Amino acid sequence: MSASDPYSPDSAYAWRRLVASIAVGTMACAGLWSVVVVLPTVQAEFGTLRAGASIPYTAMMIGFGVGTIGMGQIADRFGIVVPIVASALMLGVGYVIAGLAGSLTVFTLAHGLLIGIGAACGFSPLMADVSHWFVKRRALAVTIAACGSYLAGTVWPLVMNATIPAYGWRATYIGMGLAIPALILPLVPLFRRQPSHATLAAAETATAAARADLGFTPGFLQGMLTLAGVACCVAMAMPQVHIVAYCGDLGYGVARGAEMLALMLGLGVVSRIGSGFLADRIGGPATLALGSLMQGVALALYLFFDGLTSLYVISAIFGLFQGGIVPMYAVIVREFLPPREAGMRIGVIIAATIAGMALGGYLSGLIFDLTNSYRLAFLHGMFWNGINLALALWLMNKRRQSLVPVAG
Repeated sequence: MSASDPYSPDSAYAWRRLVASIAVGTMACAGLWSVVVVLPTVQAEFGTLRAGASIPYTAMMIGFGVGTIGMGQIADRFGIVVPIVASALMLGVGYVIAGLAGSLTVFTLAHGLLIGIGAACGFSPLMADVSHWFVKRRALAVTIAACGSYLAGTVWPLVMNATIPAYGWRATYIGMGLAIPALILPLVPLFRRQPSHATLAAAETATAAARADLGFTPGFLQGMLTLAGVACCVAMAMPQVHIVAYCGDLGYGVARGAEMLALMLGLGVVSRIGSGFLADRIGGPATLALGSLMQGVALALYLFFDGLTSLYVISAIFGLFQGGIVPMYAVIVREFLPPREAGMRIGVIIAATIAGMALGGYLSGLIFDLTNSYRLAFLHGMFWNGINLALALWLMNKRRQSLVPVAG
């Protein structure tokens, strides 16, 4: 392609599209965090146990997981515009219904069928789309696009922390249902252009060669990354889903927990961008292994410290350590798997991470109900993190071996 082509990979247009992707992701992924903030209030209002109050989150994550695959397939075939428009409309309707819900069942269905599926466009489909517009800085671009979900976790809990005491959680939800579509839909025209055939053909050749050197079939690599995604996010769910309730149980108040969640996810943005810089130099597999190791260290710290200041510090450390893990699966897919299937393949793996978050969030609540403590929940997370670390190290070693020249 001509270097003067204004729509070539790594062009100024590619960076503008990336900025728009961050904005869409920040709005759409509000659905991932709003239910975490209102979890204690919902538990009290609907008269349920902690595990029961976690079900809307689990339903939302299931919808999110299904949505990542479906919207990824649609984006592969028709482009990203259709998923973005669908996301905005589903989120708008979902938040209004949830805000008006008269029962936990309706509240749960609104999260599973509308908010979760609508939020899905804000993550893996955007990462897959952005990956087609960068070559030299692909890992950095993918991780930046993934930051929308963590920016959502930084911005929306703080907004809700301010509006819920003043207006109540129901009015807050209805307000979000009106605001999110109004913010997303004006950005749609920026996504109308699709990558050229030449760009996709060059990427196909590069990934086929890298996959041949690695020695894995596409199906095997997909399966291994899927299992790794489940494992890492069962571990990740304990602090992210339950930190607000944990702080309430310790007597610090749910507002302090919301602040810790925002801190955790805000520093996760730093981690994601840093992991992108690193992956462009050492590759996705090595960066994934490093992130997994550091996440395990952070989880261990929660076992030994539960003071208010300590929890702020550990939550910050956790955010810095784990933020780059999930985007690395998208980076690895684009290193080794067919680019024309990127939306679907990344969607499947991200769906696995979402299943891990849903499972981890529910099991942590169940362990709390059985033991009246989160200590075993943290240990449970560390076990699953060990599985993820083992898979990441294996893949890293295979990649390293494929790069060693054969003597003779």
